Amino acid sequence: MTTFYAHIQSPVGPLRLVATAEALTAIEFASAHGSPPIPPEWERARAPFAEAIRQLGAYFRGALRRFDLPLAPAGTTFQRAVWTALGQIPFGETVSYGALARRIGRPRAVRAVGAANGRNPIPIVIPCHRVIGSDGRLTGYGGGLSVKAALLALERRTVAPRHPPDPPHSWRSTSAVSRASRVARDPGSSARSVTWPSFRPGRAALS
Repeated sequence: MTTFYAHIQSPVGPLRLVATAEALTAIEFASAHGSPPIPPEWERARAPFAEAIRQLGAYFRGALRRFDLPLAPAGTTFQRAVWTALGQIPFGETVSYGALARRIGRPRAVRAVGAANGRNPIPIVIPCHRVIGSDGRLTGYGGGLSVKAALLALERRTVAPRHPPDPPHSWRSTSAVSRASRVARDPGSSARSVTWPSFRPGRAALS
């Protein structure tokens, strides 16, 4: 099976995308020491990543809240359970490692959950940046804490209301407020669903 790769620029720095013909398998950040070495058998090609690049661009513009890409992250059963739970954290929200452990039914496995979070091979798309410390502080991130902070800030800006709240006794109807509240609570309500929780490609988006 051929593995493809491509380099792209993003608001959080250079990214390397890695995929087979069927699914995205990795997104790698460049570090101060450079990107990980490229295996000689990998093929450089941009065409297999057209849809991934389009969706990443839309995400960074604040125009996309859920990715719809076939993904194939390699990991253990436990790691994949953690990564599935990561994909269920709503856009613009955060959870603690303890809360994530409880979500997968392993409340005492907080350290193991943190380790699996750190080994997520497809950051941004599988949103491990939405997991923070129990005290609200940012914790380790493969791309660096500055990148984690930037991604969270981007999402907060996207979900923030574009206009200040109405003053008291506004003429605005309660039904309109109710509709706005429902949208705010469910930011992905109008977005396409991500196809990766089972990690079985739903379509050859990268072919």
